[in-house]
Amino acid sequence: MSLSHRNLVAHNIQIEAQQDVSCPGTEDGIIAVLPFFHIFGITTNMNLGLSNGASLIIVDGFKPEQFLGLIEQHQITTAFLVPPIILFLAEHPLVSNYDLSSLQYIMSGAAPIGGAQLQAVTKRIKCTVHQGYGLTETSPVVIKEPDLLTSTKPGTVGVLMPNTEAMIIDTETGQPLGFNQTGELLLRGPQVMMGYLNNPEATAAAINSEGWLYTGDIASVDEEGYFYIVDRLKELIKCKSYQVAPAELEALLLTHPAIIDVAVVPKADKQSGEVPKAFIVLKQEISATEIMAWVAEKVAAYKQIKEIEFIDQIPKSPSGKILRRVLRDR
Repeated sequence: MSLSHRNLVAHNIQIEAQQDVSCPGTEDGIIAVLPFFHIFGITTNMNLGLSNGASLIIVDGFKPEQFLGLIEQHQITTAFLVPPIILFLAEHPLVSNYDLSSLQYIMSGAAPIGGAQLQAVTKRIKCTVHQGYGLTETSPVVIKEPDLLTSTKPGTVGVLMPNTEAMIIDTETGQPLGFNQTGELLLRGPQVMMGYLNNPEATAAAINSEGWLYTGDIASVDEEGYFYIVDRLKELIKCKSYQVAPAELEALLLTHPAIIDVAVVPKADKQSGEVPKAFIVLKQEISATEIMAWVAEKVAAYKQIKEIEFIDQIPKSPSGKILRRVLRDR
C-alpha cells in the first residue's frame, strides 16, 4: 500500500494534538520491542519517539528477561505493546522479579484484548494500560483512549483522533447506523493511505469516491463518542441466523483461571452452518467438557463452544494477531 509522508506526519501531529502522556517527550524512554517493519512499531516507536526527542531502547524481538531487565535498567516510562506481551505481564511469575515502577504509559494495540486482562496487568504493575485502534491503511492510530480524562469505559478502544471522521454502516444495506448499533466501521482523515500500490481495483474497493475507507471491522459507538470493536467482518462465525464474534468468546475464556491463551475459529456444521471451536493453551488441568459447561452458563445458546482442542501454543503474527487461517487448516 502507499502511505505518503503527509499521512505519517499527520499521524504524529494528531497524537501530539491530544497533549497527553501517550505522546513521549525528551524525559521519556521507550522500550522499542515492536518490529520497525510493522506500522505500529515504525510510527509509534520510531517516528513519534524520535520526533519528540524521546530515548529509544531498541531490542531485537521479545525476550522476557531482556525486556524486563531493560525496563528496570533504563527506567523506561513508555511502552507500546501487543496483547501477547500484555498477557505475559499479567500472568508470568518472572515479572515479579523486576522493578517496573518507572512505567507511566502503556498502550496495547494491533489485536484485540479483553478488559479483564487489561485490569489484571494494571493491578499487577501499577500502570494503567490503554487501548488504541488502527490499521496499516491509517498510519495506524485512528482511535485511542484519551488517558488524561478522569474516567474511561470498560471494553472501549477510545475516541477518534483529532481531524478524523468515522461512520458505521449496515453490513447488508450499506446505510449509516446510529449510536449503539453494530456495523462496519468506515474512516476518513489525513492519515488514511493514498491506496494500494499499483492496484487500482483494490484501492477502489477499499476507499469510495467520498474518501471513506472500509475497514472490514465490526464496531459500535456510543453517544459520548467511545468506540467498541467487535471483530473482523471476515472472521465472524455465522451460526444459523446469528453472527458470533470470536474475540468476545476469547476474552471470556481468558478469564478462566485454567486458561493461559485461546483462539476461537468457525467449524463447519451441517445444522448450523458454522459453530465456534476453541483452541486452548492450559496452565492447569481441566477437561474440555468442564470448560464448555462453564462457557454455556455465561453466553447465549448460539455462542456456546461446541468443540475444544488443547494445543501448546496459539500461532500469532509478530504483531500479536491470531493466525486463524493456520488453525482453520488444522
